[in-house]
Amino acid sequence: MRVIDVVIVGAGFAGLAMAGALRRAGRDDIVVLERADDVGGTWRDNTYPGVACDVPAHLYSLAAHPNPHWSRTFASGREIQAYLRDVAAREGLGDRLRLRTPLLGAEWDATGAIWRIDTDAEPLAARSLVLACGRLTEPHVPGIPGLESFDGPIFHTARWDHDVDLTGKRVAVVGTGASAVQLVPELAPRAGHVTLFQRTPAWIVPRGGGDIDPAARDHLAAHPGALARLRADLYAEGELRFASRSGDPTASDAARAVALAHLHAQVADPALRAALTPDYAFGCKRVLLSDAFYPAVGSDAVALEPTALSAVDGSTLTAASGARYAADVLVLATGFASTQQPYADLVRGEDGTLAAHWSEGMTSFGSTVVAGFPNLFVLNGPNASLGHNSAVLMAEEQAAYVVGALAERDRRPDSVLRVRAEAERAYTDEIAAAAASTPWLTGGCRNWYVDDRSGRLTLLWPGTVRAFHERLVGTDGSEFEPAHTPVRGCEVGGER
Repeated sequence: MRVIDVVIVGAGFAGLAMAGALRRAGRDDIVVLERADDVGGTWRDNTYPGVACDVPAHLYSLAAHPNPHWSRTFASGREIQAYLRDVAAREGLGDRLRLRTPLLGAEWDATGAIWRIDTDAEPLAARSLVLACGRLTEPHVPGIPGLESFDGPIFHTARWDHDVDLTGKRVAVVGTGASAVQLVPELAPRAGHVTLFQRTPAWIVPRGGGDIDPAARDHLAAHPGALARLRADLYAEGELRFASRSGDPTASDAARAVALAHLHAQVADPALRAALTPDYAFGCKRVLLSDAFYPAVGSDAVALEPTALSAVDGSTLTAASGARYAADVLVLATGFASTQQPYADLVRGEDGTLAAHWSEGMTSFGSTVVAGFPNLFVLNGPNASLGHNSAVLMAEEQAAYVVGALAERDRRPDSVLRVRAEAERAYTDEIAAAAASTPWLTGGCRNWYVDDRSGRLTLLWPGTVRAFHERLVGTDGSEFEPAHTPVRGCEVGGER
């Protein structure tokens, strides 16, 4: 069996960023596994009406593949998906990209110092394995009594059923997070009526933006320096938002005032306004951007139920308040299984599965490498998400770290990188200390950044992108155990 240098799992932003970084470093012996029939990850799977990014498009793109042709400030899901297809083509992955090839299992072979990987096609062997599976891949379906009894179409926003005609239908939407805020304004003029179940209101700030004039696009295409400056300006704006999201009193108060002014300007009814006002700290949950949500909720087309959906009986939906509603279609805008990654059960290291290692919440060193899992790298995993800037920037920083770590691997006689357990514990403690006083832990809300099993912040990086960059480039290899004398070697591209 040929041993591949690096196998990457996932062909979304992180996986494509990783593949590109490796190829630019002269590492062409790679394979990218993708379970679906196309690249794109989140932007392939989420096709609900109104789906778009809430990070400016010129920043929500790879540094190696700037795109002067974005048509809107905040790109639609379809346009981002087209961009990622173009990135894959420009990277020239060819047969290195294997679509419709899911990861079924991966196990570390200590004797051969390789990862043995099961797919639904041929088994693979790799010197290093990169998990770029994303954190928003598996829809969260809440355990609502009687949900299975609903007698009409029911689906999650991430599995939108385009065969269902919503025209004139009574549509119930469960959740008021990022997906619902985009979806409800699209449903309001189409459906007969929308009932919106809100467990917790969100802090919402103005979105702004809009179409980008074709002349402006042409200018950016003709002047790469102007595009680079725009990206730098957007990056700086994003970094400034960290203060308001992380609990700086002055910045948080100012941002909260903006959100409340936005609410007051768009919702005239005092009772409705009160129901839409959060009672937790600004930044505790994901801050949303919308200019259309409040007007939609305030219209006759939408009824806000300010409590959660608690039971379903056929077409009758009962809220926690006791109120009952009839619906023809039920849409779950209930988020994802973000803190317990589905791939973790499939990956077995030296002492057990990744799921077992993460049984009390995800841990790592550098948000990228994990003790007990040699030559394994995780992108978009523990503490690699952001609440203030483009997450693509974090994936690019991680990809650069992986390239450097692989160079260190190649310098070792055993070609194995084992993370010291002490290094992982110290990094975990570092994260905990930085997060301890932030709204994510103290702000009085329940959010998807914190693992309920331990109460630790396991999704967000509690700092700026610049701080993450400095943390990773400041590593010196001491996070890894000293090299061991190899028991048995495997040549890259050789036979076992």
